[in-house]
Amino acid sequence: MTEFDKQISVIALFSIVIALTFVEMYYSYVHNKKHYKGRDTLTNVYLMASAFVINILTKAGTFMLLQYFYVHYRVFQISNTFAYWIVLILAQDFLYWLLHYTGHYVRLFWAMHVTHHSSEHFNLTTGFRSTVFEPLYRVFFYLPLALIGFDAFDILFAYLITQIYGNMVHTQIVGKLHPIFEYIFVTPSHHRVHHASNLRYLDKNMGMVLIVWDRIFGTFQEEIPEEEIRYGLTKQPEDTGAVNIIFHEFIALYHDVKKAQKFSDKLKYIFYPPGWSHDGSTQTAKVMQQELMQQAQNTFSPHQ
Repeated sequence: MTEFDKQISVIALFSIVIALTFVEMYYSYVHNKKHYKGRDTLTNVYLMASAFVINILTKAGTFMLLQYFYVHYRVFQISNTFAYWIVLILAQDFLYWLLHYTGHYVRLFWAMHVTHHSSEHFNLTTGFRSTVFEPLYRVFFYLPLALIGFDAFDILFAYLITQIYGNMVHTQIVGKLHPIFEYIFVTPSHHRVHHASNLRYLDKNMGMVLIVWDRIFGTFQEEIPEEEIRYGLTKQPEDTGAVNIIFHEFIALYHDVKKAQKFSDKLKYIFYPPGWSHDGSTQTAKVMQQELMQQAQNTFSPHQ
């Protein structure tokens, strides 16, 4: 596949996503599903455009860094074309899971990733509500791909393909799919859980294409039909303007760091998971989920 073929493939696939978005909008309107709201959709487009600008500004640096490590430091090269692309997709998808996990469990990165979770609606345009500053640091998570013998062009192409798949699972129209597909791949059902603010659903289902990483590393949560999903953040910002959506968590982080007396606590606010506090006034999602499980066990214990 030539570079021109890759570009045409990405344009064609992205065009399909755009077309499906308009179909979903029409379906939502005709059936009064209220999956879309005008201002929210415009905010999604604005955030996508902001991320696109940063992508363009950093693209040359990203490519040169990946290619430099590929040319000078790669450990080996996969000669079989089929194996090359299979390993690249699998490795890239796992590294995305790691990037995404970091975005949820390190508060500095959460301050950037939070934009993607800030909508109280869930539709195909929610996938466009990008982590605006992610292009500034994403390349460092993908450097291992260059080290194990993948060309920069191929890395970026694989990333775009998996991103397009990731966009397509932002929908409420598609229910659960065949159990085998649900077990292996990320589906709309899995990703609805990921965007939920329900306590049991927080920080779950980080995968882009494969859900098996979440099953392996303990971040998987199935969608429960009996529990209605609430989309958005556990504490929505009062100002839902695009600029505040981008920066509100940075402001909150700054105030938390400022109020901590010990330098070690200041660092913990930056690098520990969201919700951690030096005085115990707030808790991380993982701690609250453990308490929820304990309450459930106590409720259904035969000794109670």
